[in-house]
Amino acid sequence: MPQRLEARAPSAAWRPRTVTGNFTRMKYVLFYESAPDFRSKIPLHIEAHRALWRTYAADRRLLMIGPFADEPAGSAMGIFTSRAAAEQFVRDDPFVASGLVAKWTVREWTEALVPE
Repeated sequence: MPQRLEARAPSAAWRPRTVTGNFTRMKYVLFYESAPDFRSKIPLHIEAHRALWRTYAADRRLLMIGPFADEPAGSAMGIFTSRAAAEQFVRDDPFVASGLVAKWTVREWTEALVPE
């Protein structure tokens, strides 16, 4: 039997705010598609990959990162504050250099609803 999810009010710490007028908050979303044999290579490169994203997160070039939970397995995304940061991340990422990533794409994304 499927589990029923209860609707809950947002926490007081998160208040949505719409972005209006000429003020836009452009972000850059990096999508990764994994190579077929990526699982066997992850243990060799995961710590270097984590160190890289922690560095980018520490100086706020990277806002969010993570894998998708559904298929296709191995797909992931990250949200960056600039296209340059997203592209430099790809150049620096040991997952890319080691062939875990078969394809990557950066797309511009405009925030419409953001936490305050």
